[in-house]
Amino acid sequence: MTLATAAEPAVAAGPKPVIEIDDVSKVFADFTAVDRANFTIAEGEFFSMLGPSGCGKTTTLRMIAGFETPTSGSIRLEGQDVSKTPPHKRDVNTVFQQYALFPHMNVWDNVAYGPRARKVPKDEVARRVDELLAVVKLTDFSKRRPSQLSGGQQQRVALARALVNFPKALLLDEPLGALDLKLRQSMQLELKRIQREVGITFIFVTHDQEEALTMSDRIAVMNKGRVEQIGTPREIYDRPTTVFVAGFIGQANLWPALVKSKQGSTTTVEVAGRQLHVTDDTSGLQVGDSGTFMVRPERMYVEPQLSDPDRWTVDAVVTETVFQGPIVRYELRLPDDSLAVAAVPARRDGLPIPGDTVQASWSDEASVLLPGSPADAPSPTPVVTPTPDAG
Repeated sequence: MTLATAAEPAVAAGPKPVIEIDDVSKVFADFTAVDRANFTIAEGEFFSMLGPSGCGKTTTLRMIAGFETPTSGSIRLEGQDVSKTPPHKRDVNTVFQQYALFPHMNVWDNVAYGPRARKVPKDEVARRVDELLAVVKLTDFSKRRPSQLSGGQQQRVALARALVNFPKALLLDEPLGALDLKLRQSMQLELKRIQREVGITFIFVTHDQEEALTMSDRIAVMNKGRVEQIGTPREIYDRPTTVFVAGFIGQANLWPALVKSKQGSTTTVEVAGRQLHVTDDTSGLQVGDSGTFMVRPERMYVEPQLSDPDRWTVDAVVTETVFQGPIVRYELRLPDDSLAVAAVPARRDGLPIPGDTVQASWSDEASVLLPGSPADAPSPTPVVTPTPDAG
């Protein structure tokens, strides 16, 4: 197989599934690490499993790799059940946080190790290795040993070594965790570029939401062994389906809400004693049900006076301001003593200061209604919730 073949565009019918997780559970003694997971990962997709420590994402990855066997359910690789197939007989490779490069070999020989072990002809080994080193931008470093490389360069060697045998899927278990912030951010873009160039399915495990949002085609958010939601980064962020997802991904204002009426796709809810509207309501809540009302901080406006009559507006007192370069984050106290956070573009002058009274507002389309209580949000989490007697 060549890189060009691996990167061929999908046929019109859409990409075929590479990995199928069918009702998979994993139980250790009396602890359920993964609880009836069901999802499919497509050919050429960058798919991330995201969640806090202990949510089951790494256990799921290890079952795909063959290092763990499902207690129930099945895992299929290109349609073949591999649930009990040992790791070395599965056409997948894994890159861990510790790259485990051979210290006595140079970069070229590290990458060549896999095809050499498979008795690939020498000219084919040379072609593959040279091609992969060009993709990961390490051609000029081919004669160096791992100890002479930076952390980011070592990671790219590990990626090339894992990709040189053209696996059906590459599994990445928090590979950026050992890097410093700047390098980690640059490697996020590098990983996505490499994945697009080689066209191989990447399955990425992380607890870092920025990594998942930056690189992924789709994300599975996991919590306590269960898959809470699967979707594109925009879907997961803009339209979470559970309070946990809303609180885990980014920052959110979450308030208790009571459904008062429903008309078409618009739902009227009572929040902190006020009637608010939610358009495109997919929560499944009915009149009389309690839920959670969510607005993202960057969807809020903070102004001295109302400028758009179509936005819902409430008086608020600024209790704290944090300047963060392009944006200013305001902590606001609303009339019922509940709290809100707004993130607005920084202006050159006229910034409200603590103690100022402002008008906080947002449009109906920025509102999301969710089943469950604000207490379902992860803790600790950057979520602002009102006082218990609000609403």
